[in-house]
This record gives sequence, C-alpha cells and structure tokens, in this order.
Amino acid sequence: MATPDALSQKQPARGKLQPNVKSHLAYTLLSGLAIMLMLSGLRLALLWYNREMIGDTPASTFVEAMLNGLRFDLRLVVYLLIPLLLAVLSATAMRWRGWFRAWLTIVSSIVLLCGLMEMDFYREFHQRLNGLVFQYVKEDPKTVLSMIWYGYPVVRYLLAWALVTWLLSLVFKGFDRLTRPRQASTHVASARTVAPWYARIGVFVVILLIAVVAARGTLRQGPPLRWGDAYTTDSNFANQLGLNGSLTLIAAAKSRMSEDRDNIWKATLPQEQAQQTVRDMLLTSHDTLVDSDTAAVRRNFQPPQENTLPIKNVVVILLESFAGHSVGALGAEGNITPYFDKLAQEGTLFDHFFSSGTHTHQGMFATMGCFPNLPGFEYLMQTPEGSHKLSGLPEMLSAARNYDDVYVYNGDFAWDNQSGFFSNQGMTTFIGRNDFVNPVFSDPTWGVSDQDMFDRGNEELAKRGAAGKPFYALLQSLSNHVPYALPANLPVDKVTGRGSLDLHLTAMRYSDWALGQFFEKARKEPYFKETLFVVLGDHGFGNEKQITEMDLGRFNIPMLLIGPGIQEKFGKVVHTVGTQPDVVPTIMGRLGGASQHQCWGRDLLNLPEGDKGFAVIKPSGSEQTVAIISGDRILVEPREMDPRLYRYQLGREFKADLIEDATDVPQLRERLDSFIQTATKSLLDNTAGAVESKQE
Repeated sequence: MATPDALSQKQPARGKLQPNVKSHLAYTLLSGLAIMLMLSGLRLALLWYNREMIGDTPASTFVEAMLNGLRFDLRLVVYLLIPLLLAVLSATAMRWRGWFRAWLTIVSSIVLLCGLMEMDFYREFHQRLNGLVFQYVKEDPKTVLSMIWYGYPVVRYLLAWALVTWLLSLVFKGFDRLTRPRQASTHVASARTVAPWYARIGVFVVILLIAVVAARGTLRQGPPLRWGDAYTTDSNFANQLGLNGSLTLIAAAKSRMSEDRDNIWKATLPQEQAQQTVRDMLLTSHDTLVDSDTAAVRRNFQPPQENTLPIKNVVVILLESFAGHSVGALGAEGNITPYFDKLAQEGTLFDHFFSSGTHTHQGMFATMGCFPNLPGFEYLMQTPEGSHKLSGLPEMLSAARNYDDVYVYNGDFAWDNQSGFFSNQGMTTFIGRNDFVNPVFSDPTWGVSDQDMFDRGNEELAKRGAAGKPFYALLQSLSNHVPYALPANLPVDKVTGRGSLDLHLTAMRYSDWALGQFFEKARKEPYFKETLFVVLGDHGFGNEKQITEMDLGRFNIPMLLIGPGIQEKFGKVVHTVGTQPDVVPTIMGRLGGASQHQCWGRDLLNLPEGDKGFAVIKPSGSEQTVAIISGDRILVEPREMDPRLYRYQLGREFKADLIEDATDVPQLRERLDSFIQTATKSLLDNTAGAVESKQE
C-alpha cells in the first residue's frame, strides 16, 4: 500500500526528484548564508560610507564590531527562515520552492532597503534605524518626501536596490536547482525519497533547538542578545556598527505598538501649561533657560561659589536594596547598618530621600542619567529611547569637563543592558564579575561579593587618584539581592527575630560592613581628601508595614554626602525631600562652575528658603500608578482612580494617614501630571539631552 507521503506527491519532472529533508535543509542553509553575506556587505558599506568617523580607531576594533554583528545578523536570519524551517514537518510544504524563493527574495529585499537607508541615516544621526523613522512617517508626508528626494541620492539607492534584489532572486533560484535531488535510472519518485513523518519530527526538534540558540544570540542565562551587547569597544561608531539596523527598527516598532505603549502617560493638560508648571518646579534663581523653544528644562546652572566644596573627584556608591526603614541613622532599630550610621556622623544626611522606582535599573538611570522613572519606560535602559543622550553625570563630567571614569560592579554588565546604556552615555571603563581575580566569594547567580567589589573599587580609585586627572566613579553593590548568596564565614552576626526578613537584613548588614571597610581603606589614600562621596540606595524593599498604595518602604532610602567641609556648611541632616534625579545637580553644585544640563531634579543644597523639595516616584510594573511627595505629604494617583493624599512619617514610626478633603490635591495633581507628561514628551521627542540634538 502506498504511504501518505507517496500519495501526496505529484510525478516530478523528468530526471529530477522533488525535495526531501536533506535537500530542503541544504537549500535553507545556503539561503541563510546568502542573507548573512548580504548583511555583512551592508555593514561594510555602512563602514565605508561613514569612514570619516574611523579616526584613529585601530582596524582590530572594527574586526571586533564585525564579529559582534554576525551574532545580530544570525538572529535576523533565523527569523527570516522560519517558514522554511517549519516546512520540514510536511512533505508537501517542502515542494513549495517557488513560494520560498518569492518569500526569501521579498524579505531580503526589505532588509536590503533598510541597509541602504541606514547609510545616510547613520551619517545624519549617528544611530542605527530606530523610532525616529516612525516619527518622520508621522510628519507631513509631502515635506518629508521632498526632504528625502532633494537631500539624498534616492535614484542611486533605488537602482542599487533593484539590481541587488534581482541578483538575490537569481541566487535563490540557483540554490533551488543546485539542491534538488536527481537520479539517472528512473523518472518516478518513490515513497522512499521523503523521510517518514516521525523522522521529520525528530529532525525538526533538533532544528528548533539550534534555531532558538541562534535567535537568542547568546548562551548566557537570562535575557537574549540586546543592543548593549554590541558595546564591547571604546569606539561608539564601532559599537553601533555591530548592531543590525533591521533588528533595531523592529525593536522600535514593537516598543511603539506593544502593550507597554498603552502604558505611556497620555497628555491630560495643554502642553504649554504643563511645561510651564515643570519649569516652575525645577528652575531656581541659579538657572537660565536655553533652547526654550525645543527643550523643556534645558538650562545653564551657575551655583553660588560659597556653597561649593574644595573637591575635584566624585564617587557615587549605589547600594543594593538599602532601605531607609532599616537604617539606624534614620531611626531604625536592630543595628543593621552600624558602619553607615558612623559615616553619617561626618557627612550630610538626607533623611527624606526616595528612589525613583523599585528596581535597580531604575535607580541607575535616575541617579546617573538624571531622568525620572516614567510609565511605559520602567525599563528605559533596554528600550530604543534608552539610546538617547541624557543629562547625566557622564555627559556633564566626561564630555563637558574631560573627567576620567570607572564603573565597578559585582555582576555582569549585560544585565539590564548596563554596558550598552552607560557606554552610550559616555562612560568608558567597566569592571565586572569577569574582571575579578581570586575573589573572596563568587556567587554563580550574580557575581562576586560586596567586599570584593569595594576592594577592587578602592584599587581603581587609588590608581586614578595617583594619575592626577579628575575622575568620577560608580560603585554598585549586589550582595543584598535575592538569593543573598554570602560568604560562608560572615564578618557580621546574622540577623534573627525578623522572620522572612532575617536573610535579607543579614545581607544588608554584610553590605554595610563592606561599605565600612571600603571607607577605612579609602581614608588612607591621597584622593580621599579631594573627593565627594555620594552614598545612596538604588531602592528600598518592603518590610512588615506597607505604607500607602505605593509601599513607601520600597522607595525611602538614605542619601549621604561625605566630603571636605560639607557638614560645616550644610549641617548633619537635611530634611528636604529629594529623589535620584536630584543627585547630579547636587553634585554639580558642590563642584562649582557653570554647567548646562537638562536634569529632572535640582541641587538640593541650593534651593530657595522654605522650599520643601519634591519627589516623583513610580513602582515597577506596567500600571500607571504614580505619586508625588512634597514636604510631609504624598499624593498617590492610580490609573483611572481618584488621587489620594496622605500625611506620612518616616523613621522609627513609619506611617501614613489619609487626608480627607484636602485643598492642595488639585495643585499637587497638576504638578505630578505636568511633570510626567512633559518628561515623557521630551523622551519621545529625543529632546532630553544636555545639548541640542540633530533631531531637534
């Protein structure tokens, strides 16, 4: 009896059998290689077309970029080959060579067009294809088409596109002929030319596993390949070259059309009104607006000389989960942070300070990038908008003042796209988990211990201090994070009596100890006396009490400034409300000198008298619940619900009481909505940088 495969096949052409699994896989592989070669050719064309950007960069750097690009290209090729891979399951589908040739020609042609577009796009914006493409599509089509027609060699590109597309069609047709099986003795295909269904399923499973690995682009645990994985060199051009423009455009499209886009804050106020409200919130007598027609709060900042400090270096220490409710200097019991408490006696402590979000990545871009955590952009560092230039410490010190830099971290910089984001912002030196030699302890999940991180951090700072050039640094701890993998021989007593919080608080106590050891060693170094240290948490964590819908325990963190003469000028404790976007302006106020920025915070030590400060906060997640804190009040505004106003209290008696019929709710709500609406618009328009971008 004839098998189903045999019955399903038509009599093939004379002298030629229909494709079987082996020939189909050969056709698929050759087609994929052809697309890979095309993508590499486009990358070389992009390099040649923008060769003036090569400068003194060695050729080896661009070789590395090309190798990085192969990983991104392979990911795209897997996506394009999905119909061919699925066809392995069906003997009938494998015969659809004409359809496959058409599919491969069309999708390759689209990718080719993107590559040709990119050559001038990159020359203009120094970015691979991104959301700006869609922004232009939304503009007046007549104007945009006119600009493209008269500004770029459109005819040349169209001719090249048509010619290469035609050549690609010939290549795929040639591969079809080359990979079809032939036999000389008979003209009739037998049932044995196609493997049985169970064999094809086995082959498909193997192919699927290979395709998944290739599409991920990496063998590491955690997230798949991201645009930050291309940032492996000191050349931004080379790093950008390693990306794949089609993938970056797809990512931008997904970001614009995904559910997260539904969570972007929708404008509720006239834009001029919202912008003016934000300017009233952020600008002081020391600020002068610049580019006011295009940028919301870009300004020149000139701090008064009497409030500066005799410093030239800056070290920001971002402590994992350093919650204010467990810090002794803020009133907590339990002796969890004795070393921080001791440090607080010699610096200026902000006891009403809050994180912008509830995850580390939000603390990173808010603190160092000086930008708030917004609905729809909680994962800013991983979105296309994360590639925009912000007004953070790298921009203000690396670019504007030629500072040296170093970022020391326990873990892998691929996590949260840290290396990609901060490289793009201007940082150049990254010390991560793979750069530690013989660490005291290394956790397979996250990386080395906090004491290892701080020891290496002090070495890096001492080295830069000896070199004499001003520097800034970010030291980021990690041990106080699930699963709280700590050294076997802990240098601190374990916390007991707090139930499920015991391990968390033990990790916090250990991190505090490591911080103390760092300062003991740093004091002995010459750089210490001319350095401002900024110590704060990336976020807090929940404890036994949930204060308001926002759970303030997850947001309240300490911020401590330690530097020469700081306590004499500003006192031991400052009660002004602040949040992480205030960090950079406060640093610049201590360094002194004029600076231009567009931070979404203020210098907390140069505020007008009577100003209570404010903080805009948002938890992680896709919901739009936000809050604004001002003085001793917090207004919580959930999506599609009426806002609720509380009077809160921090410290030992951590609590909040609902205020009914408060008269200041409309004013606080207008400030909150204006802030988020204007910051969101600035991010989407790519006008949030310290200087005017080409897109503006």
